[in-house]
Amino acid sequence: MTSRPHPPLLGHLRRAVSTATTLQTQGSVTRVVGNTIEAAGLTVRLGSICWVDLEGETPVSAEVVGFRDQRITLVPFGDIAGVEPGSAVRVRDQQFRVPVGRGVLGRVLDGFGRPIDGKGPLHADARVISAAIPDPLARARITRTMSTGVRAVDGLLTTGTGQRMGIFAGSGVGKSTLLGMIARHASSDENVIALIGERGREVQEFIDEQLGPEGLERSVVVVATSDQPALLRLKAAEVAMAIAESFRDEGDDVVLLMDSVTRLAMAQREIGLAAGEPPALRGYPPSVFSYLPRLLERAGNADAGTITGFFTVLVEGDDFNEPVADTVRSILDGHIVLTRALAERNHYPAIDVLASVSRVMPTITTDHHRRLAGSLRATLAEFDGARDLIEVGAYAPGTSEAIDRAIRLKPDIDELLRQDADETDDVASTVAAMEGLGLLDGLPATVRADR
Repeated sequence: MTSRPHPPLLGHLRRAVSTATTLQTQGSVTRVVGNTIEAAGLTVRLGSICWVDLEGETPVSAEVVGFRDQRITLVPFGDIAGVEPGSAVRVRDQQFRVPVGRGVLGRVLDGFGRPIDGKGPLHADARVISAAIPDPLARARITRTMSTGVRAVDGLLTTGTGQRMGIFAGSGVGKSTLLGMIARHASSDENVIALIGERGREVQEFIDEQLGPEGLERSVVVVATSDQPALLRLKAAEVAMAIAESFRDEGDDVVLLMDSVTRLAMAQREIGLAAGEPPALRGYPPSVFSYLPRLLERAGNADAGTITGFFTVLVEGDDFNEPVADTVRSILDGHIVLTRALAERNHYPAIDVLASVSRVMPTITTDHHRRLAGSLRATLAEFDGARDLIEVGAYAPGTSEAIDRAIRLKPDIDELLRQDADETDDVASTVAAMEGLGLLDGLPATVRADR
């Protein structure tokens, strides 16, 4: 029968264990292909963060994205110049943490959550990134309207607090300007802005010209430019989402603006292909189409606060049915379509209201508001249907009462839907302006919005 350890001996053993140097498992680099690293000698979980030693340089961190034949595949967060065969690979001890709290407002962060604006260190708490999606049965219903300050959105695509909207557009038709308008004028407590894959030149321009001091004061901007590694672009989106979630957990109404989901999908494609995934649809591997809903579903309502999301989608070649656009449209609660045709006519914001829809608008607006919006849509549809005849002078006035009415109202409707970047209106004033157009004059009281 063994005797129990003597208390002084037990205390000595405890002190020895607490002060002992831990043995750190270490592997080594066996192969580098493009921007991925293969290493042997480590058994780690998928998603683990490791350090990779570089010759004469500070070690670079990398994430485990796959494993095969007793080797792990890592994607680095930075430049791997200096890595060589046999370079040490060590498991990173600390978990990935994100700065949160009021101390991040007015600041510009990189994909790691570190300040890059030259304003000194952050005075903020930190939390571990989690990918927890709110329970579908625990989500509060969307019942409150949120004013964006954009008349075309507030009047015809009314958004609710906790809704997730997509902004679909080709290049150069005003996505960034629209995001800046929403950031400055939306009725939110805080804004979290993620600029993913942007040109380096455009970041400062967006902050100075589109966001401005007024918008930056209640915002935090997370940036990962197009020249940075794909994994860092992915982490920037997750950092932005985690910061938005922290404000939501405090009971606040947060607006999350992400530009763009397309470049985020391209980053995931780069990582997936490097990890050995087969391309499934137009070169995109399956992981892209599983990653997008996992990220986008984290926005929305929770027990306390809300995250209202606006996610831009850069459609390739103005093809609104390409895979990423089609997938994102199926996940979100509505879409705002910007068209080049309107931009070419100097109609800004270039929102095609007939091609756009807010799926929660019918439940958060009044019957009168919906009647006004439905009549305006019907008027625009009548004009568009006869546009060719009208523009070549082939339409004879008096042929159709509906077309005559559309021709009469079209200039006033365009004036309502056009808006300078520094203009702002709320939902109530927008509805009042719609009433002033006489949209319901001569129509039966039963006319309602058809969407």
